[in-house]
Amino acid sequence: MSTPMAPATTPAATPGDAERRTGPAAQGMAHTSRKPRWGVAAVYLLGLLLMWGVYVLRSPADAETTFRFTGSDVLFQIPEVTVPSWLTAVLLGVLFAATTAWVVWAKGRPPAWVHVVGGLAFIIATLVWAAAGTGAVVPVTSLLAGALALSVPLIYGAMSGILCERSGVINIAIEGQLLFGAFAAAVVASLAANAWFGLIAAPIAGALVGALLVLFAVVFRVDQIIVGVVLNTLVLGLTGFFFSTLLSQDRATWNARQSLPELPIPFLSEIPVLGPVLFKQTILVYLMYVLLVVLHVMLFRSAWGLRTRAIGEHPKAADTVGVDVNRLRVVNTLIGGAVAGLGGAFFTIGAGLAFGRDMSAGNGFIALAAMILGRWSPKGAVVAALLFGFTKNLGNVLSSIGSPLPTDLLLMLPYLVTIVAVAGLVGKVRAPAAEGKAYVKGRS
Repeated sequence: MSTPMAPATTPAATPGDAERRTGPAAQGMAHTSRKPRWGVAAVYLLGLLLMWGVYVLRSPADAETTFRFTGSDVLFQIPEVTVPSWLTAVLLGVLFAATTAWVVWAKGRPPAWVHVVGGLAFIIATLVWAAAGTGAVVPVTSLLAGALALSVPLIYGAMSGILCERSGVINIAIEGQLLFGAFAAAVVASLAANAWFGLIAAPIAGALVGALLVLFAVVFRVDQIIVGVVLNTLVLGLTGFFFSTLLSQDRATWNARQSLPELPIPFLSEIPVLGPVLFKQTILVYLMYVLLVVLHVMLFRSAWGLRTRAIGEHPKAADTVGVDVNRLRVVNTLIGGAVAGLGGAFFTIGAGLAFGRDMSAGNGFIALAAMILGRWSPKGAVVAALLFGFTKNLGNVLSSIGSPLPTDLLLMLPYLVTIVAVAGLVGKVRAPAAEGKAYVKGRS
């Protein structure tokens, strides 16, 4: 008869010990005696060249840039701030040069605040240069609110990936789960003339794609990467077929716009800058907040989290103490699919849009990159997803204020940041040891 897993005494705690030995703290200690990571240094040096070669040297000496921080419906107004463009670019260039020097010549891994300071300096310098002398005002609150909105499906997708891959199942099908969740939310909400019904349908649709993933990956032990790619293609073709036939022929019935209402939190939503960004959102964003906290606590502070990490690191050890490895993988992958499907609802009912062909637009793959950049941790994945969402909205804002950057480059910006972040900043990461490996009971 199987016995419950005891966190303090069972062999399955061994993977956690291994994770602690290879976690961020241990890696930071290991880096103290190594040379700096040249991928990170190269990113900083490239940014420094851009800062001084373009932002400083090509900023008009007499131009000014104005930043707007508040809009309507706030407790108090923050006045607009106008700064001299060239002098501000010089000061930010000096600050970025200091952070670059720290990153290049430091013996150990620089603290996180160094990257935060360097990133903020580069972003502000970009905005100052883009709006210099154009007469346009940089809308800070809109920039941040749009960044959070664009990050929502990425965060849901990254959480789905963490749930699955911490269990040992590679979920390449996040893109398909997002797309099918968006499709189901739009169709059901349109039929019911109520967006709340679409909110219920979206996670069910994502879980259905997750069920196909576990059927082939866990039950039939097919290569998980191949299964994920096939499922993405299947969902893309299926939704594309219905969009070009049923949804396009009778849009009023099958694909009418339905939108979840904004639910502003009293008082908090009226705080300047942060209020409209964080606390004047739909239920999808508030559910995301709850999901992040619950998943992080459950993954690292509960028996379920210990078992999940154990079957992703050393399933044989978990099996010996009574954990049904494949059953837990099935359950977690279904939950992960539901989470991704819920994120897909943002594309339609969350944004008040009708369903469009391939409207997930590669967000599932960026969510995978965010998960890897975040080292399979909910906190890290959220930071990475916010970075990608901010970059995408930054391109939108730069385009709206008349940036001299080419439009095609602005559209490429989030994908360029994804490549640079994964290749240059993330460094060496260790995925769960049993990821992608089918488990057969009785075999080591």
